[in-house]
Amino acid sequence: MRPPVKPAARKSPAVRFRAEIEQAVADGFACEDMRLRLTLGDASLLKRDPSLAVSEISFADGSMRFLGVRIEEGGVERSELIRS
Repeated sequence: MRPPVKPAARKSPAVRFRAEIEQAVADGFACEDMRLRLTLGDASLLKRDPSLAVSEISFADGSMRFLGVRIEEGGVERSELIRS
């Protein structure tokens, strides 16, 4: 019998979206004009990510932000960065 196949490890939402946000900023987009639409699972992973610095994630005025980008939780099947 073969051993069970392990699924490929997914990048954490922090790693994936840090790169996307940095690229968008380099392309001339402002963090205030972007938003992250995250699945509930990705939002939960982001909130509990021990690798994040306190300065990278914030919870203020009723919204969560990652690297200055506002986060919308749930209502999507796949997480995405929206450049406005």
